[in-house]
Amino acid sequence: MAESESLETVTEHERILQEIESTDTACVGPTLRSVYDDQPNAHKRFMEKLDARIRNHDREIEKMCNFHHQGFVDAITELLKVRADAEKLMGQVSDTNRRLQDAGREVTAQTEEVIRCRIQQRNMATTVEKLQLCIPVLEMYSKLKEQLESKRYYSALKTMEQLENIYIPRVSQYRFCQIMAETLPKLREEIKEISMSDLKDFLESIRKHSDKIGETAMRQVGFCFVLTAQDLVDFSPVYRCLHIYTVLGDRETFENYYRKQRKKQARLVLQPQSNMHETVEGYRKYFNQIVGFFVVEDHILHATQGLVTRAFTDELWNMALSKIIAVLRTHSILYAVHFIDLDYSLCCLLTVIALVRDQYNETLLKKWALVFRDIFEQDNYSPIPVENEEEYKSVVSRFPFHDAEIEKQQFPKKLPMSQSVPQIYAQVKEFIYASLKFSESLHRSSTEIDDMLRKSTNLLLTRTLSSCLQNLIKKPHIGLTELVQIIINTTHLEHACKYLEDFITNITNVSPETVHTTRLYGLSTFKDARHAAEGEIYTKLNQKIDEFIQLADYEWGMSESDGRASGYLMDLINFLRSTFQVFTHLPGKVAQTACMSACKHLATSLMQMLLDTELKQISMGAIQQFNLDVMQCELFASSEPVPGFQGDTLQLAFIDLRQLLDLFMVWDWSTYLADYGQPTSKYLRVNPSTALALLEKMKDTSKKNNIFSQFRKNDRDKQKLIETVVKQLRSLVNGMSQHS
Repeated sequence: MAESESLETVTEHERILQEIESTDTACVGPTLRSVYDDQPNAHKRFMEKLDARIRNHDREIEKMCNFHHQGFVDAITELLKVRADAEKLMGQVSDTNRRLQDAGREVTAQTEEVIRCRIQQRNMATTVEKLQLCIPVLEMYSKLKEQLESKRYYSALKTMEQLENIYIPRVSQYRFCQIMAETLPKLREEIKEISMSDLKDFLESIRKHSDKIGETAMRQVGFCFVLTAQDLVDFSPVYRCLHIYTVLGDRETFENYYRKQRKKQARLVLQPQSNMHETVEGYRKYFNQIVGFFVVEDHILHATQGLVTRAFTDELWNMALSKIIAVLRTHSILYAVHFIDLDYSLCCLLTVIALVRDQYNETLLKKWALVFRDIFEQDNYSPIPVENEEEYKSVVSRFPFHDAEIEKQQFPKKLPMSQSVPQIYAQVKEFIYASLKFSESLHRSSTEIDDMLRKSTNLLLTRTLSSCLQNLIKKPHIGLTELVQIIINTTHLEHACKYLEDFITNITNVSPETVHTTRLYGLSTFKDARHAAEGEIYTKLNQKIDEFIQLADYEWGMSESDGRASGYLMDLINFLRSTFQVFTHLPGKVAQTACMSACKHLATSLMQMLLDTELKQISMGAIQQFNLDVMQCELFASSEPVPGFQGDTLQLAFIDLRQLLDLFMVWDWSTYLADYGQPTSKYLRVNPSTALALLEKMKDTSKKNNIFSQFRKNDRDKQKLIETVVKQLRSLVNGMSQHS
C-alpha cells in the first residue's frame, strides 16, 4: 500500500516538473500549489526531485558547453581578425558617404535650378497663351480707334459687335476687358451724336441751297446733261446716319426725326417771299426751291429702303400742290404781266412753255424707266427660240434683225438676242410717239418738232435706258451667263439705232441732212453698257476665283506632296473651262480679255498665298504640292480655253510663279545669284524680295522640324547654305532699295 502511494507520488512529481518546464512562468502558481495539496511532506520529496532534476540539467549544460567551447573560441578569434578589416571598411564607407553627400549637394542645387526653370517655362507658356487670347482683343480695339479717328463710324460699329460677341467674352476675366466693355456703349452714343450732328448740318445745307439744286436740275433737263441728284448733293451724311441707327437698332427714331425735319423744311420752302410776285425771277427762285426739295426727296426715296415712303412723299407733294395753288391765286402771274412790256411777257411765256415741255418729258422718262425695268426683270436672258416661219416673222416685224446665216438654218432655231431686245426697241418707238403727240400740240415747225423728238429720245437712251442697263448689270443675281447675253443684246440694240433715226425722220418728214439736225446718241449708251457688262464679267470671274481660293487647305508643313493636284484647284479649272465655253458668242477680244484677266488674277492670288505674312513656315513638300497645282494652271492655259491667243501668251500669266517654283524645286541659287540682273537670266521674273520672303519661311521650317539637325552634317551644310543665300538676297534687296 505504501509502495503504491510512493509510486503515484513520484509519477505526480514527474508530471509537475514536466508541466513547470513546458509552461509559461506566469501560470506556474496553480501547478506548485498542487504540490502542497498532496500528502504531508510531499513537498520535501518534490524538492528533492526538483534538485535532482536541476543537477541533471546542469550536467547537460556543462556537457554542451564543453562540446561547443572550442568552436566559440575559434569564432572569437576569427571575429578579432575581422575587426581590423571592418574598421578599414568603415573608413571606406564613411569616405564614400562623404563624397556622395558632396556630389548630391551639387545635384540637388542643379535639380532645384531645373525646377525653377521649369516653373518659369510653365509661367511663360501660360503668359504666352493668355497673351495670344488678349492680343486679338487689343488689335480689334486698336482697329476700332483707327476707324473712329478716320470717321468710318459704320465700320466701327461692326467692329464693336465683333468685340462684344466674339473677342471680349474669351478674356472677360481681365480688368482691361471689363473697362473696354464699359467703354463701348459710350462710344456708340458718341457715334450717334456725331452722325446726328452731320445729318443736321446736311439738312441745314440743303435747306439753304434748295433753290440752287432746283435751278441746276431744271437747267440740266433743258440742255440734256446726264446728271442725277447725287451729282448735285452729297448724300453721304444721310446714308451714314441711316446705317448707324440701323445697326444700333434705333432706325425708327432716325426715320421719325428725318421725316419731321423735312416736313418742317417743306413748309418753309412752300412759303413765298412777300415780294415774289414783283419779278419773274422771284417766281423762278420759288419754283426752284420746290424742285430742289423734291429732287432731294425723290433721290432719298429711291436710294434708301424705307427712310421715306411713297406715301410720305405723296403727302408732301399734295401739301405742296395745295400751297402752290394758293400762292398762285394770291400772286397771279398775270398780275405781274401788267408791269412789263409785251416782248418780255412773250419771252416769259416761251420760258414757261419750255419748262412745261421739259417737265412733261421728265414725266415720260420716269414712266418709261419703270417700263424698261419691268422688261429687264421679266427677261430670261436666253436666245429667242423660233419654232416656225410665223414666229420668226413676228420677231423681225418688231425688231430690225437680219442675219443670212441664221435665215439659212432650219426650224426650230434660235435668234442670238433675248426677248427684251425687241421689247425695248418697241418701247423706244412708243416713247417717240408719246413725245410727238405733245410736241404737235405746241404748233411748232416740223424742224423744231424733229429736234424736240431727237433730244427727248437722246435723254431716253443716254439717261433712262442707260441707267436701267447700268443698274441691271450691277444686280447681284445677274451672273456670267446673263452678262454675256446683255453684251449680245446691247450689240443688236446699237445696230438698231440707225433704224430709230429713220423712224423719226419718217414721222417728222425732216431730212437727216438738215444742218441743225440732232443725232441720236444711242451708240455711246450701248457701248458704255457693254463696257460695264464686260467689266462686271471680269469682276465676277475674279470673285468666283477668290471663292475657290478660299477653299484651299494646304498642309504647309507636309513632308512630301500628295502626288496629285489639290481638289479645290481642279474644281476651279473645271469651272473656268465651262465658263469660257459660254463665251463663244462674245466678241473675241472680250473673251480673250476675260480669260487673260482670270489667269492673271489666279496667278496673283496663288503668289499672295505663298507670300502671306500670316504664313510663317513652308516645307519643301508643300512647295512640291504647290508646284503640282501651278502645273495644272499652266496646262489649262496651254489648252487654249479661248481661241485667238498667239503662242504661249496665256501661259505667261503664270511665268512669275513658274520661275520662282523652279528656283526652289531645283535649288539653283548659284545660277540665280550669278545671273541676277542679266536680261538672259533663267530666273529673270524672280524678285529678290520675293525669293527672300519664301526662303525665310523654309529656313524657319528647317530649324523647327528637327532639333537634332545640328548634329547631322548634311543638315548643317544645308542650313549654312540657306543662311548664306539669305544674306546675299538681303544684300540684293538692300541694294535695290538704296538704288530706288
